[in-house]
Amino acid sequence: MIPTDDASTRKREIEDKLRQEQETLNFIKESLEKSDQLTKNMVSILSSFESRLMQLENSIIPVHKQTENLQRLQDNVEKTLSCLDHVISYYHVAKDSERIIKEGPTGRLVEYLECMGKIQKAVEYFQDNNPDSPELNRVKSLFEKGKESLETEFRNLLTRHSKPVPPILILDLISTEDEVETQEEVTLEHLPENVLADIICISGWLVDYGRNQDFMNVYYQIRSSQLDRSLRGLKEHLRKNSSSSGVLYSPAVQNKRKDTPTKKPVKRPVYIPGTIRKAQNLLKQYSQHGLDGKKGVSNLTSMEGKDDVLDIEIDAYIHCISAFVKLAQSEYQLLTEIIPEHHQKKTFDSLILEALDNLIQEGESIVSAARRAILRHDYSAVLTIFPILRHLKITKPDFDPVLQGTAASTKNKLPQLITSMETTGAKALEEFADSIKNDPDKEYNMPKDGTVHELTSNAILFLQQLLDFKETAGAMLTSQESSSSASSYSNEFSKRLLSTYICKVLGNLQLNLLSKSKVYEDPALSAIFLLNNYNYILKSLEKCGLIKLVAVTQKTAEKSYQEHIQQQIQTYQRSWSKVIDYINEKSLPAFQPGAKLKDKERQMIKDKFKGFNDGLEELCKIQKAWAIPDKEQRDNIRQVQKEIVTEAYNTFLQRYATVSFTKNPEKYIKYRPEHVAEMIDKLFDTSA
Repeated sequence: MIPTDDASTRKREIEDKLRQEQETLNFIKESLEKSDQLTKNMVSILSSFESRLMQLENSIIPVHKQTENLQRLQDNVEKTLSCLDHVISYYHVAKDSERIIKEGPTGRLVEYLECMGKIQKAVEYFQDNNPDSPELNRVKSLFEKGKESLETEFRNLLTRHSKPVPPILILDLISTEDEVETQEEVTLEHLPENVLADIICISGWLVDYGRNQDFMNVYYQIRSSQLDRSLRGLKEHLRKNSSSSGVLYSPAVQNKRKDTPTKKPVKRPVYIPGTIRKAQNLLKQYSQHGLDGKKGVSNLTSMEGKDDVLDIEIDAYIHCISAFVKLAQSEYQLLTEIIPEHHQKKTFDSLILEALDNLIQEGESIVSAARRAILRHDYSAVLTIFPILRHLKITKPDFDPVLQGTAASTKNKLPQLITSMETTGAKALEEFADSIKNDPDKEYNMPKDGTVHELTSNAILFLQQLLDFKETAGAMLTSQESSSSASSYSNEFSKRLLSTYICKVLGNLQLNLLSKSKVYEDPALSAIFLLNNYNYILKSLEKCGLIKLVAVTQKTAEKSYQEHIQQQIQTYQRSWSKVIDYINEKSLPAFQPGAKLKDKERQMIKDKFKGFNDGLEELCKIQKAWAIPDKEQRDNIRQVQKEIVTEAYNTFLQRYATVSFTKNPEKYIKYRPEHVAEMIDKLFDTSA
């Protein structure tokens, strides 16, 4: 059983909760009713709003469509006006541009090109839309005038700013790098930077719009002229400085700016300066090889002045060859910036043609001059070809890339010149060898004192020059050979050919000298003549190093010449046999010491003294006028002869000095042994 109080309390609580719940339910019902009412009101409002929107839409859409049409019409009008303005502007181009075109592009190239662009567009417009318009002719005429002005400006800029390259700069350009202590690359600035930029702009416009290649012809003509003038200026510079100073060198270093790196003497292209002058000097040097002032070694006429001029010309030509390569390379670099790629090779070919033709023509003139000289039997003229040919061959690897892409006729100019020089040189060498063999034996042309013949000195001198250019001379001889060896072993083959050639010349010379020696009636003088010539040949070969080249094919040449020299010494010594025979012990009469001599014996002794005295005096008188230029050889021959004669005479004198064979001994005993020695010491010396 639940207590009554608790039940009442519980009941009241339940009733209170029930009442609260009822109140809550009533509140919810009221809220739902309000919500329903609000919903109805909202639906009514939305329905009304929708109705109004529909009405608004029905009013706005027609207005919108009308506005859109109006906007389209406005855009069309604006576009039409813009097109009209654009078209009308073409009709004003001629008027607006006429003043600028008339004044020209000088100093206002960018503005001028913009103006030309407008005229170009006007021309295109009228050609496409109104070809019959008189305005077309007007703008066309203006365009042509503008194009001509640009071409004129192109020409004027090139002409005004293209200058010959200074000779000193060219000499620096062709100097070798290994001689520059502080290397500074030498660059050529043919045109100022701003001028070059303008020329490139004009060139580009003429290519794109001018449709005219005349400016390329203008370019190569102007630049070709400057290239030729640069080479001529270099040649004149070398001539002037060489003739005034007498030295073939460039004053480039001395005239350089203070900030130029210090250089060693500028190396010339591979060339031995003074080829002909060097020949003269060598002749003097070898002629005086132990001469002690003797005369009659050579009868060559001094042509040193003419030879100096020739050397200057050769030196200048060789420098011009190197300069042409460098300048042509520089011209090609400049050309690639200005001329369109597909026209570069043809334009470059035309640009270098005049200078190259002049260079080749000068080389051909040298060859022709050498040929004429060879026809006159002046074989030394071929020496002018050697340094040029050697330099051409050295330069050819640089030449070929420069001429790459040019016409075949242009490429072949250098090889043809080289071939011409090789053929001429080889012919001259062969004819020189034949001339040595066939040189006539003429008494008036023979040295009276038996010294070295002019033919010998000239032949040796010529061969010495070949040594300076042995590779070139060998190549000349090889070029005339058709055997497989010539191509398979070019260097060794050339060396052997040159050695064979030198041996041939020496052999021909020896045969000719033997023939010439027979002109002398006195066998002793003939022997002295051969002795001098053989000795001169041998000493010259040894001194200049030719003997090594001879030994390539003739290993015993040196020994052979020494044997020939000894043979001639022995032949000469036989000239004293008659004199010595007078005092030879074998020919002396036998007699007893202290015995009285018979008249016949006394006369025999007198005859021997007289024969010896007369023979000694005659030989000394004759041989004193003879010459042995080599001091060592001369002293040796004197010494040997002195020993032979004085020894025999001393023995003879000792034997008969105390013998009473005459009342006037001073008449027969004219000389003491020391006096005889002194007389022999004066042999081969006209000044004694």
